[in-house]
Amino acid sequence: MTISANLLHDYAVAVFRGAGLDAEDAHDVADHLVDANLLGMDSHGIIRVSEYLQCLDDKHVIANRHMKVVKDGGAFALVDGQFGFGQTIGKQAVNLGVGKAKIHGFAMVALRNSGHLGRIGAWPQMAAEAGIVSLHFVNSSGEGILVAPFGGKERRLSANPIAAGAPGPDGTPLVFDISTSAVAEGKVRVARNKGELLPEGVALDHAGQPVRDPNAFYGPPMGALLPFGGHKGSGLSFFAEILAGSLTGRYSSHAKNPTADRFVNNMLSFYIDPAGLGLAAFFKEDVARLTEWIRSTPPARPGDKVRAPGDVELATKAERLANGIPLDPTTIAQLVAAGKRTGVSAATLARLEA
Repeated sequence: MTISANLLHDYAVAVFRGAGLDAEDAHDVADHLVDANLLGMDSHGIIRVSEYLQCLDDKHVIANRHMKVVKDGGAFALVDGQFGFGQTIGKQAVNLGVGKAKIHGFAMVALRNSGHLGRIGAWPQMAAEAGIVSLHFVNSSGEGILVAPFGGKERRLSANPIAAGAPGPDGTPLVFDISTSAVAEGKVRVARNKGELLPEGVALDHAGQPVRDPNAFYGPPMGALLPFGGHKGSGLSFFAEILAGSLTGRYSSHAKNPTADRFVNNMLSFYIDPAGLGLAAFFKEDVARLTEWIRSTPPARPGDKVRAPGDVELATKAERLANGIPLDPTTIAQLVAAGKRTGVSAATLARLEA
């Protein structure tokens, strides 16, 4: 069934307010999750509500926390999320980086100890909307170890997304957002909820054998995701660990880290202001030319379109705003259960179940 974005947003806000989040935190989380669904990133959308409530119960994430600046070096900063919700902490870190880039032309923000940062593409999107080019590396030094390195069969690396963004020629952000694993773990979760098989070549079972059953990945005993592109994705993931984990001072992925019993995201972000380089007009014109050059490529298959980064997601958003967000029965049941446990009103529950 499909549910309107507004209804899902209001429902998520009600759930998180009932769980003890203040209005800012609840809206930050709901905004982020529903926008992920609208863009077609269901793995990082409303399916996460139950997971986040469990993180609250386990005290792995703490409601209503704010980012703390540990060191401010002018054009760079080291900040600590204090285990707050990543949707709030991430927004605060990006605002800091954008502000510094507008002053210095370039900025770097090293963020550690954040709750789940959600769809990482949200952060370069936010920077691009402010006219800033950005690049982001993320790791999880805690329980988010999911991926076998190239040639291995056991989990050693996190999913370690990398994302980049730039202002587009018409003001619409150009956003690139990938996991260095063959698929994000959230996509395995979506497949499990839908009762679907995984694509070939993305996961192993506990014995290191290729598997398509999502349940075989989760175990017990647990399997592992594979890196995308073999050694290429594995190498990128390794350096995401160094950049986001080692350089933020909060560890690369390891089972013996102090945060190994909780999910922690760390993110190293770079921000560049074209205007600060004296290139505002040139940058805008050249990006417009590049984007048109890419989009004008004759498609290999008749009827297809060659798209710039972010085009598919924006088309999905337009369609889902018009027709609603598709959710499977298992995810809806999980949302209903989350609402009941957090005291969401009967009227609001009835709207979701209708």
